[in-house]
Amino acid sequence: MFNPKKPFRLNVGFIIHEEVGYTHEFPFEFDQVWLGDDLELKKFTGVADIGRTPQGLIVQGNFSGETILECVRCLRAFHQPLTWQITELYAFNKKSVSESGMLLPEDAQIDLQPLLREYAFLEVPINPLHSMDCLGLCPVCGQDLNVRDCGHRTEEPESPLSKLKSLL
Repeated sequence: MFNPKKPFRLNVGFIIHEEVGYTHEFPFEFDQVWLGDDLELKKFTGVADIGRTPQGLIVQGNFSGETILECVRCLRAFHQPLTWQITELYAFNKKSVSESGMLLPEDAQIDLQPLLREYAFLEVPINPLHSMDCLGLCPVCGQDLNVRDCGHRTEEPESPLSKLKSLL
């Protein structure tokens, strides 16, 4: 049953009782979705395959969406596509726990939202640029140099080798 307030909460209890190797596919498609309070994604799509292993339930999935970021050079907002994959184990007991430390809850309800958020944030660039050839802002007047050239020229900082230029 789909819960609109928790769209990534899945009841996986039926998978626990299946044979090792059984998998079930959970498709997702949203025009807009929030992963936590700080990551909004538009055009979100993805599929989570949850499979039964001897140690627990393995979650594998491919996801994509786009978020709005701000260019670090010109401060213009732009749409940034994100694509990521996940592979995590929800262990049946503490002996089988992987590095992620996730245990299958007793109610067999897993919420993929924190996992999806973590993996999506890994795809967000540290210094987002709306275009690789972005000219940025004029350091004198603040004009967006992608829109128009303001005519200000920045002087090159004096370097120890600048005296050699005059010798040429």
